[in-house]
Amino acid sequence: MEPLVVLLPLFGAMLAVPTGRSFGPRAAELTTTILMAIAAIWSWLIFFDVAGNHVSETRTLFTWFGSGSFQASWAMKIDMLSAVMLVVINSVSTLVHAYSIGYMHDDPHRPRFFAYLSLFTFAMLCLVTADNFMQLFFGWEGVGLASYLLIGFWFKKPSANAAAMKAFVVNRVGDFGFALGIMGIFWIFRSVEFDTVFSLIANNSEVVPFGMEQGGAIQTLKLTFFGAEVHALTAIAVLLFIGAMGKSAQFLLHTWLPDAMEGPTPVSALIHAATMVTAGVFLVCRCSVIFEYAPSATAMVTLVGATTAFFAATVALFQNDIKKIIAYSTCSQLGYMFFAAGVGAYGAAMFHLFTHAFFKALLFLGAGAVIHGMHHEQDIKKMGGVRHMMPMTHLLMVIGTIAITGVGVPFMTLFGAPLGTAGFISKDIVIESAFEAAGEGAPFAMYAFVMGLIAAVFTAFYSWRLIFLTFWGKSRASEEVRKHFHAPSNWMMIPLIPLAVGALLAGIVFYGNFVGPNADKFWNGALYDAHETVETHASDSQSASHDTQDHAEAKTGDGDNHAAIESHEATDSHGATENHEVAGDHGVEGGHHVPSWVILAPFFAMLIGSLTAAAHYLRGSDPLRPGFMVEDGMIYGFLKNKWYFDEIYDFIFVQPAKKIGRFLWKIGDGKIIDGLGPNGIAGLVALGAKRIVRIQTGYMYHYAFVMLIGIALFMSIVLLSRGGN
Repeated sequence: MEPLVVLLPLFGAMLAVPTGRSFGPRAAELTTTILMAIAAIWSWLIFFDVAGNHVSETRTLFTWFGSGSFQASWAMKIDMLSAVMLVVINSVSTLVHAYSIGYMHDDPHRPRFFAYLSLFTFAMLCLVTADNFMQLFFGWEGVGLASYLLIGFWFKKPSANAAAMKAFVVNRVGDFGFALGIMGIFWIFRSVEFDTVFSLIANNSEVVPFGMEQGGAIQTLKLTFFGAEVHALTAIAVLLFIGAMGKSAQFLLHTWLPDAMEGPTPVSALIHAATMVTAGVFLVCRCSVIFEYAPSATAMVTLVGATTAFFAATVALFQNDIKKIIAYSTCSQLGYMFFAAGVGAYGAAMFHLFTHAFFKALLFLGAGAVIHGMHHEQDIKKMGGVRHMMPMTHLLMVIGTIAITGVGVPFMTLFGAPLGTAGFISKDIVIESAFEAAGEGAPFAMYAFVMGLIAAVFTAFYSWRLIFLTFWGKSRASEEVRKHFHAPSNWMMIPLIPLAVGALLAGIVFYGNFVGPNADKFWNGALYDAHETVETHASDSQSASHDTQDHAEAKTGDGDNHAAIESHEATDSHGATENHEVAGDHGVEGGHHVPSWVILAPFFAMLIGSLTAAAHYLRGSDPLRPGFMVEDGMIYGFLKNKWYFDEIYDFIFVQPAKKIGRFLWKIGDGKIIDGLGPNGIAGLVALGAKRIVRIQTGYMYHYAFVMLIGIALFMSIVLLSRGGN
């Protein structure tokens, strides 16, 4: 019955509009929300079943299509990676559905909105439960379609239409690379099934690409492309990552994400916390075996992820739109996830994805409550004093803020896990993983560590800036807004409570399984083990032993990426041997055998950013008066205008494309094709007809004169012809 977890949101999407027409909008809202709630509960049952029994199965439902040897089935792959994503997607989507009942209560098109929400969820579920690249691509494009519909939901607003189109076009750039990667996989492996492809790579099997007489061992296979030799796995990994860059709004393909705020706030929460933007991280982790044998590609992932974390954090510093601040925050946090995956810390990447869903959804929905109460005002400089009007929302937003900034107590543990909020535990492990990888010589790992720390400072600053300018001080709202302010309904507030609990406790509760001592059993081969693979190929005896492992272990190793097999001792997911207490090891050495200062660095980064924001924005009654953070000048303009990427892209791509299009339209199509073709011939005919019609004057003497001339010519021809004879 597991397929129903995927199908229930689809049923909701199909029933929403007809139910709304027959029984009213509230019936559509309740139908979709109840179906989502059932799917969410079922997802948690699957999660605990997979985690407790360490099961991993693929259930093939039917053959989707086939063309010769190109076969693709429709299946449901249930392993720990997909189970985690099921929980994240369905849980957050259920809360967003419930929240939307209150947020959208005045909108006349609620059934259509809820249909889109459920369709979005269904597409993402298809993506994460796929067992082959074609099914994954179906879900991948499905979330792109649903995001287009949701971002442009208020289609009468030109800005919403422009934002939806921008998101769609920018994602097509990344999706083109993704599609090429899938084509390359089928060309080389003659299959698009995950199990087949990953097993061939892990076992270094011989492959012969289509159209070639001979191939080679896949891990070292090189292909000639335009006269240059290209490592096959590197090319595939880079193309797949380009797709992930677009979907997860990474540096250079990030420009669509802030504009996506034009959609209703619940849409922003769903896109940013649980669905679309997490698809890229999931893709890299699912294909971890490919990336591990493509070191240049992993270096690219690390570089792009670290750059994104830093770039987006700098842009968020001085934004005034409450939703765009949180949007750039999402972009930055995704950078953390990617550089964690780039250095091989796939468990840490997924852990941060999991915890991030709680506090990011909390922040977005809390911001939506503020916007709703302030009559759709989104400028934090026009707010202030909101905590007196919305004390519960203020408390919940503060919880989300301490989670994303990483408030915790270094060197302290609780129930075997570091003591702190979810963001403190997961983000610190990501940063520590980068430092450890730098010690092992991983490319750009030290760069990622430094960028991660700087981004942590900026994250704390802009997060508390948002809180201080929105909720603290005197109200700067207009008299009209203050007079008609209304508190959010229970439909909007109740979903925030479980998200707040997750933002506080998810790190402590799930630490042991995601990245702690139970990680190897928890992931059960769903994530590739880089360290174990290195050890495996270092000795023939180890290779022989791994050849005898079952298919899943041969494909993905036997645990989380952080396990290190040294001196044949059993290890935890952070490389700590049985001789160490893992929790204590994290408290003393970070769980990655890193110096104490590395553990303390993220904590002090959080303090620096938080105290700087407090010192600047809690100065008396007017936090906007000039201070040491001068919101003026070249640097401020550079950051405020998002590094001028929109202007640069407009100059490089948009305007030239418009000029080329205008030339092809006016000159190529209008003057050349139509001018010499249909329009030209039609013009000649019309011109000839216009000239001929002048003969028809309507005067008899003109016709008689023409007749006389005709007769004279006729007689002349006859006489001349006879004379010639």
